[in-house]
Amino acid sequence: MKFLCVPCDEPMKVLNVTPPDRGSISVTYSCPACGYEMAMLTNPFETQLVSSLGVKVGPDASAASDKPKCPFSGMVAAAEQPAAPADDGVRWSAEASARMQAVPEFVRPMAKTGIEKYARESGHEEITVAVLDEAKSRFGM
Repeated sequence: MKFLCVPCDEPMKVLNVTPPDRGSISVTYSCPACGYEMAMLTNPFETQLVSSLGVKVGPDASAASDKPKCPFSGMVAAAEQPAAPADDGVRWSAEASARMQAVPEFVRPMAKTGIEKYARESGHEEITVAVLDEAKSRFGM
């Protein structure tokens, strides 16, 4: 399976892979010709279903080199492991953490990642309710 850039008809290259908590996998792709980017967020239930069926996603070290390789190599296994806490200097206040619980669970990992990125880029060392409001306004919500 490959993603193609529609304007260039070029295969997209994996730019970034982030296995958020709760089993979702976030993948960002970029077109090497024009730089167009797109992202994909898997559904945690789909990830769990594929894993429970025993489907192996990604190349096996013992597999023959002529077998097709999946662009999600190793991501399902990584998503099943609890993510190590990032030591990026951004903390969550108790109030902000409690407020995040109101965000629907299926989008919470993506929302949390976006807010943490916003906080780092804005120079915040702690995510407070005020930072959540600031990010919400910045994201146009």
